[in-house]
Amino acid sequence: MLDIAEELHRWVEQGRDFAVATVVAVSGSAPRLPGAALAVDADGTAIGSVSGGCVEGAVYDLCQQALADGESVLERFGYSDEDAFAVGLTCGGVIDIYVTPVRAGDPVRPVVTAALAAAAGRRAAALARIVSGPADLLGRAMLVRSEGGPDGGFGAHPELDRTIAAEAGAFLDAGRTGTLRIGAQGSRCGTPLTVLVESSVPPPRMIVFGAIDFASALVRVGRFLNYHVTVCDARPVFATRARFPEADEIVVEWPHTYLERTEVDARTVLCVLTHDAKFDVPLLKLALRLPVAYVGAMGSRRTHLDRDARLREVGVSELELTRLHSPIGLDLGARTPEETALSIAAEIVANRRGGSGVSLTGAHTPIHHEVTSGPAGRIGSVA
Repeated sequence: MLDIAEELHRWVEQGRDFAVATVVAVSGSAPRLPGAALAVDADGTAIGSVSGGCVEGAVYDLCQQALADGESVLERFGYSDEDAFAVGLTCGGVIDIYVTPVRAGDPVRPVVTAALAAAAGRRAAALARIVSGPADLLGRAMLVRSEGGPDGGFGAHPELDRTIAAEAGAFLDAGRTGTLRIGAQGSRCGTPLTVLVESSVPPPRMIVFGAIDFASALVRVGRFLNYHVTVCDARPVFATRARFPEADEIVVEWPHTYLERTEVDARTVLCVLTHDAKFDVPLLKLALRLPVAYVGAMGSRRTHLDRDARLREVGVSELELTRLHSPIGLDLGARTPEETALSIAAEIVANRRGGSGVSLTGAHTPIHHEVTSGPAGRIGSVA
């Protein structure tokens, strides 16, 4: 439910009762990932999505039923071969959806309220809920933050709380959403429980070096993909708010100096659009040694060859050079700044999700890849 935290947080502040349906697990070509949610309030207003439209009507009814009877339910939806119009996924996948009420007076509401407030405020938090197991544990929740002790709990066994808190903390550190199976007493034996852990972490960073026209288009695409976008350029006449109104941050500083002092992580993407050796070489020498998700550099193939030679001269290894996406972007035949930004974004998404970048028409590869966000063996110059 944390993917719609801002809207749900407003509902909580307004005192609304609601039920929320959350994707717990998927298999096959399911349209939404675990953590995707649809919520329905007591007046019938709905927000979010669990399937892109395939089973929304049935899930809406389940939410209304949960609001009426106060009971949580775990439901599975798949494709029906007998009746193409039956409630199911036309794509052929299977999804498990957990529906729970969040009403005034419900024990779960304070924990959910705290989780929504953290996620809406872009603070790292993980919400753990038991979605299958003994009836007396269903619907209970625990909130784990990056600092401090957990909120809420399951009340069945102290070891269960400790185990789930530790596991949810590991999910949070990795920025992952998914399920885990443990015993009802917190061990790997005993009555099995399925726990859904939803992680909400601040948006990943996209740092665009070079305040050029192509950068302006890339900033817009980066924001669309939910990156926190920084533009960095050493030239104050170009790095201005007027030229980059949609950037989250504008930095006037030598690129490598800024990269040395700023915080990056395994989800950060670095896009070097300066194509000027005095900026590129010291910047890429540093960037290619950082544990970031993607580094790419703009320029012609001649520029690329010259830049590689200069990087070798300053001690960049061949292994480090293999992490560089240069020339930046996928081959879309792009010419305009907007088309080029799309090509860069497509390469970032492919790198993040494990895609090949080839056309799906005629291909026999999976549409959705089971790849989690994190540092890759190859870092490029994107969900």
